Amino acid sequence: MKNKIVTELKKIAKANGGLLQPNAVVEAARPESSPLHSRFEWNDGKAAEEYRIWQARQLIRVTVEVMDRTGESFDVFVSLSPDRQRESGGYRVLTDVLSDTDMRAQLLKDALAELELFREKYRQLKELAAVFSAIKKVRKR
Repeated sequence: MKNKIVTELKKIAKANGGLLQPNAVVEAARPESSPLHSRFEWNDGKAAEEYRIWQARQLIRVTVEVMDRTGESFDVFVSLSPDRQRESGGYRVLTDVLSDTDMRAQLLKDALAELELFREKYRQLKELAAVFSAIKKVRKR
């Protein structure tokens, strides 16, 4: 199935000068015969509710708080991987996570996993070798 999806996405990108845009993907997926069709929610009522939930996630993710004393800002909410595995997901207040030993350890584990994904995504860029080396050192601790 993934090969069909990759093939279809490449076809759409090629048809659009090499640029794959979400709106072109949705249009190509509309026909039921498209290999992409089943990857979308076509019931408008249900899709609208899912979109509002996505908007709420975006709102939560971009919410920051400025510390008066330092002038620094930080994310107010974080999502831990065990919470994301629940049906409705969820976010936690960062200060609560940092003050709890287990949740803090989970946040660090999640951060290192995200760094590994970053390293995999950009491993072809030799300019980032020092960053990858630093990530490797932190993972060894």
